[in-house]
Amino acid sequence: MLGEGTFLTGLLSLFWLMLRTGTKPSRAVYPCQRAAAANSYIFLTYSFIPVLAVVQRKTRHFLNPKLWATLTLALLILGAAVWWYTQQAGGPKGQVIGLTLTSRLATGIEPPSNIFVVDGTTGKDEGLSQLINLMGSHGLLLYKSGVNGTNRGPNGLIVCDHVILIKVNSQWDARGGTNTDLLKALIQAIVNHPDGFVGEIIVADNGQAQYGSVGNGGSLDWSKNNAEDSSQSVQKVVNLFAGSYKVSTYLWDTITTKRVNEYFRGDMEDGYVVNATVNSRTGIMVSYPKFKTKFGTYVSFKMGIWEPQTQTYNSERLKVINVPVLKSHSGYGVTASVKHYMGVVSDKLTAQLGARTHQTIGTGGMGTEMVETRFPVLNILDAIWVNANPKQSPNTGPGTSYAEASNVRVIMASTDPIALDYWAAKYVLVQTAKLKGETNTASLDPDNPNKVSGLTEAFHVWLKKSMEEMLAAGYQVTMNEDHMNVYVVPMPQKSQASVSRSSYKENLLCSVTHLNIQENSRFAEPRYALTRLEEMLRPRNSPNRLTGTG
Repeated sequence: MLGEGTFLTGLLSLFWLMLRTGTKPSRAVYPCQRAAAANSYIFLTYSFIPVLAVVQRKTRHFLNPKLWATLTLALLILGAAVWWYTQQAGGPKGQVIGLTLTSRLATGIEPPSNIFVVDGTTGKDEGLSQLINLMGSHGLLLYKSGVNGTNRGPNGLIVCDHVILIKVNSQWDARGGTNTDLLKALIQAIVNHPDGFVGEIIVADNGQAQYGSVGNGGSLDWSKNNAEDSSQSVQKVVNLFAGSYKVSTYLWDTITTKRVNEYFRGDMEDGYVVNATVNSRTGIMVSYPKFKTKFGTYVSFKMGIWEPQTQTYNSERLKVINVPVLKSHSGYGVTASVKHYMGVVSDKLTAQLGARTHQTIGTGGMGTEMVETRFPVLNILDAIWVNANPKQSPNTGPGTSYAEASNVRVIMASTDPIALDYWAAKYVLVQTAKLKGETNTASLDPDNPNKVSGLTEAFHVWLKKSMEEMLAAGYQVTMNEDHMNVYVVPMPQKSQASVSRSSYKENLLCSVTHLNIQENSRFAEPRYALTRLEEMLRPRNSPNRLTGTG
């Protein structure tokens, strides 16, 4: 029989599980709910079922014992099913793989490309803020403003009235898509513009209406997502901001087979503009979307914001922030910032015209696409969870389930997508693969020019060809480490000084339920439980007891 303290904890956990999850089943994947489910299962097994046994004895004269046995077994199975779902539905948390990432300064005479790295972030913490601060401390300011200050100044990247297009990865669910905790932090950072954000944010991608997790392209509202809360889709993140700011989504899959002309030609329809002339160097037919947002803004990915009143484009007002996931790729070795522009083109229209875009990646087509449409003002590479399974592995990307991903907790940023992809592949992806026990990482190696069996082209080869396209267009990009400044900072140790009034009781119950699972045998002693709970909630290195703000 369980002690009084544990009995009450189990009863409260069961009540909490029904109250919180019953009204919104997606909450079942929350850590609190998983802990509560485990406690509820213990409670039902060791407290409630013995009660059923007593009732059965009292009613055995007029109720069939087989019926009671069936009910008891059904209750056990139901409890086990609820526990399993709450433990597994959010996807495996995975063991964190600690990487050795070091800063270094450029030694060459060429102007350096800067790479900014934050190590140890979950995406749901202050990792993006740390990244923005790191950028700002080295002169790359997020906010363009007439006032100089922290992360702001005349040379900043985005103005408070800009239209910001955040390019995410939507073709794959689970760990294959852009981390939505990171996306949420990025949108928050943009709307926190110190001059007061009055612009617009569009989160978009083209999953090509083919392939992907279910075979028909992308989604901005997957049921399984890359986040601490696996139910948090891109669309749900956007909905959090939509009531206060102009924030919307656009899944270009819906227009990827519709060929249109530019606005200046009088075509106001949403669709894809295709230059049917094949590029002589890379073989690509450049294509890009043009569309009207839910707020009535006319956007041409190449030309900028169309102003119907003046019949002109405002190119400067449209800014692209490229937010890919770092993964292995079954055809091209690695996918990151450059390969991510496959989510800008129309693969289907170009295939119909005889020059399928995906087949030009190996010849540098993505480099051509980036320079002839719209180059991102910033690339933020999501390596919180990565797919570091090389080509010979059956789990190689780009599709990445929860089980196939490695939790390395890194985010990186640069204005140079070539340097970023090179460095990330070499020091994050290859290192992770080796720590996982992989012995052949050639397909991930940015210095390996030899095509691994099964690849369409070696990562080194097509990245270099893409770089040559960018260099020819006048962009500062490099694959030479001597021309890279790499700034790495770890996440600071978080110190919880207080708990807000709104979440104090929930956090308390979470702590109790987690504690009960770990120390069930002693938790029945109330004084011990309170002492341990107080220790868990007290900030590190603080002699004072933590109390709620209310």
